[in-house]
Amino acid sequence: MEDPLLMAASALAGAGRVVVYTGAGVSKESGIPTFRDAETGLWAKYDPMALATEEAYLRQPEFVWDWYEHRFGIVASAAPNPGHLAIAELETLLPRVTVVTQNVDGLHRRAGSTHVIELHGTMHAFRCMSGKHHGYTREYLSGQTQKPPRCPDGDLIRPEVVWFGEELPKGALQEAQQLAARCDVVLVAGTSGVVYPAATVPIIARRAGAVLIDVNPDRDELAAIADVYLRGAGGEVLPELVAAVKAQLHD
Repeated sequence: MEDPLLMAASALAGAGRVVVYTGAGVSKESGIPTFRDAETGLWAKYDPMALATEEAYLRQPEFVWDWYEHRFGIVASAAPNPGHLAIAELETLLPRVTVVTQNVDGLHRRAGSTHVIELHGTMHAFRCMSGKHHGYTREYLSGQTQKPPRCPDGDLIRPEVVWFGEELPKGALQEAQQLAARCDVVLVAGTSGVVYPAATVPIIARRAGAVLIDVNPDRDELAAIADVYLRGAGGEVLPELVAAVKAQLHD
């Protein structure tokens, strides 16, 4: 039987369009806990999934903002790991690579990926609750004395992320699904593929005839429909995969 790593590398080396679909597992290797991980220290007794909602923010704005400050600190101290860097390197090897991510930490961009669709938004931008004012940065907000900070109209400012119970940005999801429908390979890393509607992206690609490569430490929902399953953490498997792609391209 052919080596799965070589099968995956061969599919990528011959691809004109690739979608790399990533989830929280990729960033966990950089020290960023997922929302399903238990918090530590001061926040250990609070459920992140209960805090990341509009209702929680409106009910306890200063408390929830403090929790986000805690998350901002974790993200600021994190660095792209070998998985992020390997994905960025794919962009230098293949004609067209798009990263579609559920992560909001910005580590793919910091690693060097230039075409990134952030399905769940970003922790590096902010807007007011009404949506009237957009584009605030951490640097801008750091000059405010109020907690949480407020926009010129006095409205609360919130992270530009998708909270539980909110819809994904339609433009981002539509672009990701369109790219998935036209790609030759979809490379999945660090996600079990159970969070919808984001999880439609690899499924659309597979149904359209793309080769689906799933990288995950454990067999998940997507492994069942994948053409190639590579067991292991992205930070270990993805650099090996990219090295194999380079070897095939240089043969």
